[in-house]
Amino acid sequence: MSQTDVAPMQRSLRRDARERRDRLVAAAQAEFAAHGVDASLEKIARDADVAIGTLYRHFPTRMDLLLAALEPRLQAFLDGAAQALEMVDPWDAFTSYLENLFAVQAGDRGFNDFLSRRFPGNAHTEHIHDVMCQQIETVLTRAQAAGKARADITQADIVNLIWSNGRIIDATSAKAPTAWRRQLHLMLDAYRAERAHPIPEPPMTDEQLYDAMVHLSKVK
Repeated sequence: MSQTDVAPMQRSLRRDARERRDRLVAAAQAEFAAHGVDASLEKIARDADVAIGTLYRHFPTRMDLLLAALEPRLQAFLDGAAQALEMVDPWDAFTSYLENLFAVQAGDRGFNDFLSRRFPGNAHTEHIHDVMCQQIETVLTRAQAAGKARADITQADIVNLIWSNGRIIDATSAKAPTAWRRQLHLMLDAYRAERAHPIPEPPMTDEQLYDAMVHLSKVK
């Protein structure tokens, strides 16, 4: 075989590998969206018409495949978050950030799970979560400093809202896919400074919040 014969063959192999990878990502997006981060990798491989070994060659871990599948939603969220963070009015920034977050959360159980859990064994996912937590802290403290949001709200309260919204999305996505917006805006009304009244239960600590998110990643 001549060198001129080898180059087209290599290009064809690379193209075939890219096509298999693209099929795996498309199948993973559908399966994770429907069944969450614990979706069957075997079914994803079957839907992509590849062997399970091929899946693992492209994506050595479940988290590698999940991140590839969630990349478009993560980017959509980050783009919307950047716009919210640039808003001049602190309350508008706070509400826009949460509206964007929940809109991206809706309709994708995989992204829903990703928001709700921490994966301490993966530095990349930990970094993404840290960025999101810092963004929440930024928009929240700005709204509080402006006297728009009640002073006793913490980041843990927002994460609890994300968890509850996830359950609402699970229950209503088939028949009322935008029902989450009503619940969000009811809660936003409760977060306004003029609605503040004493709460008998203190907020979760940062350690309690982190431990709860790690616990969720272990629950099947």
